[in-house]
Amino acid sequence: MTLVDLVIRSMRKNLKHYYLYFFALIFGVTLFFIFSTLQHDSAVVEQTDLSAKMASGFQAATVLLFGILLIFVTYANDLFLKRRSREIGLYQLVGLTKGAVSRLLIIENILLGAGAFIVGIGAGMLVSRLFLLLLMKLVGYEGFVNLSFSGAAFLQTAVVFAVLIVITSFRMFWKIRRSQLIDLFNDDKKDEHPKQPKPILSALLGILGIAMIGIGYWFANSEYMMTAFLFFNMLLVLMLVIVGTYIAFRVTIGWLMTLVRKQQNGHIGLAGALSLAPLMHRMKANAKSLTVITTLSAMTLAMAGFAYSMYYSTEQETRVRVPHDFLIDEVGEGNEGTSAEIAAQFAEDLDSAGIGYTQQPITYLELTGAFSGENLPDLLNWEGNTVELLVFDTRELKAAGLDIEEPETGEATIHNNGISWLLTKEVFPVGASVAVDGRTEKLNVTSIGTQEVASGYAGVYTQLTLNGETFDRIKEAAPAESHRPLVAFNLDDKGDLAEASAIFKNYREEMTLDFYSTYKESLSYNGIMIFITGFLGLAFLVSTGSILYFKQMSEAEQEKRSYTTLRQLGFKTGEIMKGIRRKQAFVFGIPLLMGLVHSVFAIKSVSFLFTSTDITMPVTIAMIAYALVYLAFAILTIGYYRKTIQAAL
Repeated sequence: MTLVDLVIRSMRKNLKHYYLYFFALIFGVTLFFIFSTLQHDSAVVEQTDLSAKMASGFQAATVLLFGILLIFVTYANDLFLKRRSREIGLYQLVGLTKGAVSRLLIIENILLGAGAFIVGIGAGMLVSRLFLLLLMKLVGYEGFVNLSFSGAAFLQTAVVFAVLIVITSFRMFWKIRRSQLIDLFNDDKKDEHPKQPKPILSALLGILGIAMIGIGYWFANSEYMMTAFLFFNMLLVLMLVIVGTYIAFRVTIGWLMTLVRKQQNGHIGLAGALSLAPLMHRMKANAKSLTVITTLSAMTLAMAGFAYSMYYSTEQETRVRVPHDFLIDEVGEGNEGTSAEIAAQFAEDLDSAGIGYTQQPITYLELTGAFSGENLPDLLNWEGNTVELLVFDTRELKAAGLDIEEPETGEATIHNNGISWLLTKEVFPVGASVAVDGRTEKLNVTSIGTQEVASGYAGVYTQLTLNGETFDRIKEAAPAESHRPLVAFNLDDKGDLAEASAIFKNYREEMTLDFYSTYKESLSYNGIMIFITGFLGLAFLVSTGSILYFKQMSEAEQEKRSYTTLRQLGFKTGEIMKGIRRKQAFVFGIPLLMGLVHSVFAIKSVSFLFTSTDITMPVTIAMIAYALVYLAFAILTIGYYRKTIQAAL
C-alpha cells in the first residue's frame, strides 16, 4: 500500500474528525476573502470617496484578522491531532516511521486546505454582497455599488491561507517528531489529575488573582491614570488584569470549588460529579485557553462597544464641535472679500433656494494669555506657558442661538472640547491672565462649557466666554487687529441642511466647518470603524465560540464511557443533563461574564471622550449581541452532549 492509498483510506475513515477542522479552514478563507474584497474593490473605494480612511483602517484590521484566524485554525489543528493521537500511535506501532506519518498528515492537511480554499472562496463571493450593502448603509452612502471579483483579494487570501497551511503543517511535523509512543496513547488523559497546590498557598494565590483584577480596575479609572506616563500606565493595567485573570482561572476558581466540595464532605451528587469534578480535573489545561478567550473577549467587546457608541453619538458629538449650522470667517484661503460680504452672498443664495435662516454677526478677540491653578493637569502643560485665546461675548452667542451660561463680571467659562476630559470639577477655579495692549486683564475661570462656541476651532484654540460688561472692557482696550468678525447662520428647518451645505461648499474656508458636511464625514468615519470592529468581533466570536464547542465535543467523546456506565446503572438522560448544563454554564458563562466585566471597566475608563452622549444604551446592545452568540454555541454544545448521552447505550 502506497502513502497516497493510506492517505485516501485515512481521510475516508476520519470524516467525523475532519469536519471540525475543515469548518475552521473554510470559515477562515471566507472571512478573509470577504474582508479583502471590500478592501481592494476599486468601485467601493472610488464611489464611497473614503479611500484614505478605508486604506488605513482595513490594513490595520487585516493584521488583527489574520491573528484571530491563526489562533483559531492552529487550535482546531491541535484539537484535530489530539483526537487522532491513538491512530497516529497505531501507525507507528505497525512500523511507519515518524517521517512517513508526518508526510501522511501534511498531505492530508494540504488536501483539506485546498478543498477549504475552493469552498471558502465560493462562499465569500456569495456573501460579499451582503457585507457590502451593510458597509454602504453604515457610511451613509445611498448610491449603487457593483461589487466585482477582485484578483488582488484572491491573491492576498491565497497567500495568507498558504501561510496558515505551512504553519499548521509545521506544527504537525514538530509534534510527531517530539512525541513518544506512550504519550500518543495517553494524550487525551493529560492534565486530568494535576497536582494541587497546598491549601494555604491556594488561598493566597486565589485572593491575589482577584486583588490584581480589582487593582487594575481601580487604577484604570483613577486620577493617576492620566499622567505623562499614560502609555506605561495602560501596559500596567493590561498586565494586572491579564495575570489576575489567569490566576483566577488557574487557582482561584479551583480553590473555591475545593472549598465547596469540602463543605459537602465530598458528597457532591450526580450533577456535581458531572460538572464540578471534570472542571477541577481539567482546570490546569483550561486556564490558558480560558484566559486568552476572556482577555480577547474583553478587548473585542470594548472595541465594539466603543465603535458603536461613536456611531450612535455621531450627531450629538458633531454638534458639540460644530455648534452653528454655518459659520463664515476670514480664516484660511478661499473667496476674496470680508466675512460680511461673503455672508451677504451666501444669504442671497439661501433666499433664492427658499431656505429659511437666522443670521447673526459675532465679533471675537484673538489674544494670548496664561492659566494658573493648583489642580491644573500636567498633561495640559499650561503652567508657565502662554496660550492662544479666542474671547467671545455671550450676548452675541445667545443671539446666534447657543444655549450657554453667562458668567459673572470678572469671570469666564472655558470652551475647548479637545481638553474637556482633563478639566474636571476639581480643577476649578483657575486663574487666567489675558494680555491686552501691554497690560494684563485678570479673570477667574469657574467652569468648562459643554460645547465649542465657534465651528472649526475644536482642539486648536482655547475659547473663553465672558458676559457683556467684561467683554466690552477688554474689547475697548484690545488693539483693532485682534478683533475678528464672524457671521453665523442657523436654519429654521434642519431638513434643509443637505441642500444648504451644497450651496455653502462654494464659500467654505480652509478652517471653517459647516455642521452637515462635518456630520456626514464623521458618520462615514464612524461607520467604517463600526464595520471593521464588528467584522473582527464576528470573526473572534465565531472563533472562540467554536474553540469552546470543539473542546467540549472532544471532552464528550472522552467521557462517553462514563455516560454508558451511568445509563447502565439506570440514570435517565435528563438526570445526567443537569450536571452537563451546569458544566456548560461555567465553560461558556464564566469567560463571558469576566469578559463583560473587563470591557465595562475598559469602556468606563475612556467614557470621557463622549462629552454629550450617554453611551449606556449602545454599550448594552453590543454586550447583549455578544452574549447571544455565546449562548447559541452553549446550546449547540448541550445538544451535542445530549446526543452523545442518548447514544451511550
